[in-house]
Amino acid sequence: MEGAGVRLRRAFGHGDSERVDPFLMLDDFRGDRPADYQRGFPWHPHRGIETITYMLAGQVEHQDSLGNKGVIGTGDVQWMTAGRGIIHQEMPVGSEGGRMGGFQLWANLPARDKMMGPRYQDIAASAIPERVLADGSRVRVIAGAFDGLTGPVEGIVTNPDYLDLELAPGADLRHRVEPGKSAFVYVFGGEGRIGEGPVVGDSSIVFLGSGDSVRLRATGSVPFRLLLCAGMGLGEPVAWHGPIVMNTQAEIELAFRQLDEGTFLGG
Repeated sequence: MEGAGVRLRRAFGHGDSERVDPFLMLDDFRGDRPADYQRGFPWHPHRGIETITYMLAGQVEHQDSLGNKGVIGTGDVQWMTAGRGIIHQEMPVGSEGGRMGGFQLWANLPARDKMMGPRYQDIAASAIPERVLADGSRVRVIAGAFDGLTGPVEGIVTNPDYLDLELAPGADLRHRVEPGKSAFVYVFGGEGRIGEGPVVGDSSIVFLGSGDSVRLRATGSVPFRLLLCAGMGLGEPVAWHGPIVMNTQAEIELAFRQLDEGTFLGG
């Protein structure tokens, strides 16, 4: 349970930061019961990280301390760089049938950029390039590249890849991952194999080892749905408390002191 009472699945989080550096956390908030999500995430701060929200169904209404206000709809992406500090809220609204679905990924910022100015990259579903393969598989490219397509998210220091893949039954796909990047696959539908591992299904997380490519195979009778994310690790110390992620405990204490004093947004 997070926020004001949102039921979600945490694929990974606190304690896994070294394993998947620069990524910090992945939450899966799919559901079809409004009581599980409608209380949302009221006003809360962030500093030192990026939050990446990708919607599969429903909407999230958001607003922040900079005066921004809007809606992230089905298929949309919001890549928010909190930098030195932002206070915002995210309130889910289900589809007509009450369905809600999506993911929020947290990515760390390097020490030199943790106090940069906050910014957004709001990407409409129509702006995300998609490739349909000969076997009927489908790939959406949010960040990084696939088969000549380049994602619309740009200017991120960790040079991330963020792909939404839907592999047709029986599909066998190999995707190149830049050497040196940490990578993981999160399954959210169907079943299949990642590399030479066992068959995995819905809500499985697979952390990839070193190498330059990953093989993905759909083994079930329905499409194999998964996210593939990769990014260059920072190799820096992580001090983490709630929505604030810095490099030292002193920086964490300063952030919360500024919140108490009302000076957080001024840095």
